[in-house]
Amino acid sequence: MKLEGIKVVDLSLFLPGPHLSMMMADHGAEVIKVEPPGEGDPGRHIGLGQDGHTVFFRNANRGKRSVCLNLKQPEAREALLKLCEDADVFLEAFRPGVAKRLGFDYETVRARNPRIVYASITAFGQSGPYRDVPAHDLAVEALSGVLSVNLGPDDRPAQPGVPASDMAASLMALSGILMALYRREKTGRGDYLDIAMHDSLVAWLPNVLGPVFVEKRHPVPKHERTWGGSGFYRIYETKDGRHVVLGGQELKFVRNLLGEWGRLDLVPLAERGPGPQQLPLVEFLAAKFRERTQAEWVEWFAGRDVSFAPVKNLREAFDDPHVHARGMLLHDAAGREHLGIPIRFADEPGRPDFALARLGEHSEQVLREAGYDEARIAALRAAGALG
Repeated sequence: MKLEGIKVVDLSLFLPGPHLSMMMADHGAEVIKVEPPGEGDPGRHIGLGQDGHTVFFRNANRGKRSVCLNLKQPEAREALLKLCEDADVFLEAFRPGVAKRLGFDYETVRARNPRIVYASITAFGQSGPYRDVPAHDLAVEALSGVLSVNLGPDDRPAQPGVPASDMAASLMALSGILMALYRREKTGRGDYLDIAMHDSLVAWLPNVLGPVFVEKRHPVPKHERTWGGSGFYRIYETKDGRHVVLGGQELKFVRNLLGEWGRLDLVPLAERGPGPQQLPLVEFLAAKFRERTQAEWVEWFAGRDVSFAPVKNLREAFDDPHVHARGMLLHDAAGREHLGIPIRFADEPGRPDFALARLGEHSEQVLREAGYDEARIAALRAAGALG
């Protein structure tokens, strides 16, 4: 696999960092998950679970080994630095300044291992006015402006359906880490990555910033092409109270569909672009879609060259034959469901390891591999460094 031989020491919790290191584990990296004593990663306790592990935890932490260290103890901090001596990647998600205060900041870790790629994931980064503001995904989405265009039918901000800033940061950090590892092959030196969830989410807005950058104003979401201002990029209710979408504004799709329905006279409205002028087109489409059930529309659109899709619920989405064909729903030996691997290589594809570590399950094993003998491990345990 692509990342065989890469060792990751991961101190991150919740979602962005664990998701990132799991993607590396899926492609062969050795990931040592360092958890605090007590409850460990909060993801172990959030939401429904099976056989001792939550679905949240298993979809972000498979294939890792768990080491429990009480990093408030100097012996535990020294053990962590020892693990870093032959590591390739160090990942942490503490609030800015915490790693330095505890004694495993980049400069300290680099002194032990100049080749290490050290990544910090925080809400707002290591600098700037919001540096020390505590935040999870929802607050970051709010401050980034993304929540202001995520509106419900009442034109008020709605709770987002996905943790966009968490996942954006995960992918940005993965990209940065892989860039740094590639560069290290030429220079022999590691690097430091300052990844902010806020930066990552703001960077996901390139296609919607016309009014913001040109006219210096907040867009009116319901008038913009991405958020409902176009009749052919919009959600519609069906006869049975379910929903479908038209998801392509290319004029060939417009002409194909309106021609089927004998309303080519409405094509000029689509040609004029998104905005209030499309209201007659939107009203026609809304009335049309209320004539049949969602299932009837799925059957009607089959084979037609129009960008159309039914709005599926999450269970329906994971039961979809395409998801199965692409391997995005996997089953372990016990029949439990897991997310698949989205990064697909023709050569050396990823192989998920469905093993889920108990908190601290591999503490002693990993320490032995790092050179600790039984006496030193016993001393760590006696000092409370292992939690």
